[in-house]
Amino acid sequence: MNWLSGAWAVFEKDLRLELRSRYAINMLIMFVLSSLLLVSFAIGQDAVSTKMQSALLWIVILFSASIGLGRTFVSEEERGTVLILQLSVPGSQVFAGKLAFNYFLLVCVNLIGVFVFTFLLNLDIIHIGLLATTLLLGSLGLAAATTMLSAIIARTTNAGPLLPVLLFPLLFPLLLSVVSACENALIGGFGWAQSGSDLTTLAAFAGVVITASVLLFDFVWND
Repeated sequence: MNWLSGAWAVFEKDLRLELRSRYAINMLIMFVLSSLLLVSFAIGQDAVSTKMQSALLWIVILFSASIGLGRTFVSEEERGTVLILQLSVPGSQVFAGKLAFNYFLLVCVNLIGVFVFTFLLNLDIIHIGLLATTLLLGSLGLAAATTMLSAIIARTTNAGPLLPVLLFPLLFPLLLSVVSACENALIGGFGWAQSGSDLTTLAAFAGVVITASVLLFDFVWND
C-alpha cells in the first residue's frame, strides 16, 4: 500500500500540474487534430485501404506521443524538482506514477484521435472491442517505452530531437502488431480470430518494457 501511495502521489502531482498549465494535453490534441486534417486533405475522396487507414492512425499517435510525452522528466529538470523527488520517493514509484500519467494522457488523446479519424476518413469499425483492446495495449507499450527513454535523455542538451531517434527502432515490433490488429478491427478484417498473436505481442512488449524499466530505473534515476 505504501508503494501504491507513492506512485499515486507522483501521478496526482503531474495531473494537477497538467490541469493548471494544460501544456502536454494541448500539444497532443493540436498535433493529432492538425495531422489528421492534413491527412484528410491529402487523401481527399480517394479510397484508402484498411491497412493504410490503420497505419496512418498509428503514425499520428506515435509522433504525437514522441512530441507530447517526451517532457515527462525534462519538465522536472526545468523546474528543479528532480532532487526533491529523489529524496522523497523511490525510483520505482516515480516510474510507476509517470507511466500512469503518460498512459492516461495517451488514452485520452487516442479516444479523440479515433473519433476524429472516423469522422474524417469514414473509418468503418466492425469490432469495437478489438479496436479498444488494441488501443489500450498499444498505448501501454508506447507509454512505457516513452517514459523510460524520456528519463534517460532528460539531462541531455538535445532531449527533444533525441527521443524520436531512440524511440522508433524500439517500437518497431509494437507498430507491426498494432497496425495489423487495428486492421482486423475494421471492415473486411478478420476480427478476433486472426488477432490473437498480435495482441499477445502487444501484451508481451508492454510487459517486457515495464519489467525492464522497473528493474533498471533506479540506476537511471539516481545516476
